[in-house]
This record gives sequence, structure tokens and C-alpha cells, in this order.
Amino acid sequence: MERTLVLLRHGQSEWNKKNLFTGWRDPDLTEQGHAEAKSAGKILGERGMKFDIAFTSVLQRAEKTCQHILDGVGQPDLETIHDQALNERNYGDLAGLNKDDARKKWGDEQVHIWRRSYDTPPPGDEGESLKDTGARVWPYYMNEILPRVMAGNTVLVAAHGNSLRSLVIILDNMNTENILTLNLATGVPLIYKLNADTSVASKEVIELG
Repeated sequence: MERTLVLLRHGQSEWNKKNLFTGWRDPDLTEQGHAEAKSAGKILGERGMKFDIAFTSVLQRAEKTCQHILDGVGQPDLETIHDQALNERNYGDLAGLNKDDARKKWGDEQVHIWRRSYDTPPPGDEGESLKDTGARVWPYYMNEILPRVMAGNTVLVAAHGNSLRSLVIILDNMNTENILTLNLATGVPLIYKLNADTSVASKEVIELG
């Protein structure tokens, strides 16, 4: 039985291009972002990939990326579930700030910790650490996504850098020390094949060229 899970970070957004912290803010894709998503969909389509169901967040940069992928594989009307559990982490008071300006204010090391560490949230009451993000992403994965994969479905998840990082930590069996170096490129599909015990049988990163 094939158990296939495809993870994809959305294409470049307008705020990615402007080097702004985004989080739960809802900018659109840039022209490059649309192109990245379309390219990923085209490559998956050329490989004969077909999905049984798709999951995405409620933020338009992920939703539009998801639709580009489905268009590219010839399944534009596939059932797609939108849920804020897959939203990007909430960057709290950093949302909307330029990352370079934040480094000048708080220092490179502190900003890097906020961006890449496991359990240090950014400033602000709503700011989420990666651990906090995982606390909403993991149960959703276990209860809604994983059962579909284990039933033999091919599942697409189009989401965000940090919501997907929290899944990759589980799938790749990473420890918290490795997380600082983990970064997911925009528009690059990760194809996981799972074993019957839900562990990873194989992982493939599809380069867009």
C-alpha cells in the first residue's frame, strides 16, 4: 500500500519579498511566488502525481499555492480542507516589521533565536514559539491528516515555513538542537513515503531547477 504525504511551503509572498515578519498576516503571493507554485505543480504533474485530498491553511498565500499545485496535476476541483491549525506561527509584535530593522534593534542573535529556536516565542502576548505552533499543528496532523495517509491516500499539505517545520521535526525524528538550521524553501515539494507504523520509509526533496 502506498502511503504518500507531500508537504509544500507556499511560494514567495509579498512580505517575503519585502523581508517582513508575516505570521498570521495575509499578504498575497508575488509574481515569483505564483511562478514557484506553478512550477512545483507542473513537476508533480509530469511525475504523474495524483492526490486524494489536500489540506491548507486559511491564509491566501498557502491557499493559492495549493490551488496552483492542484491545477498542475490536473485536479483543480479536488476536495481541499482549509484550517487555521496549519497557519504560520504567530509572530506577535514582530509581525509587519522588517527583519533587518529587528536585528538592528534587538541584535542578530536574539532575532535568530526568535525565528529558529524551539521554545522561545517572539515578543507580544500572541507570539508563538515553534513549540507553541507544534502544539496546534501536531494534533491536527495526527487526527486529520495522518489517518488519510495511513488509509493509502496520497495527501497534499500546502502550508507555511514554521507550521511545516513542526511537522518535519516529527517526520524526520529531529531533536531540538537541529532546529536552528532547519529552513524550508518556498515552493519546494517534500515527498514522504510512510511505513505501516507511521515512520518514514523515504523522503525526497523535489528541486525546481
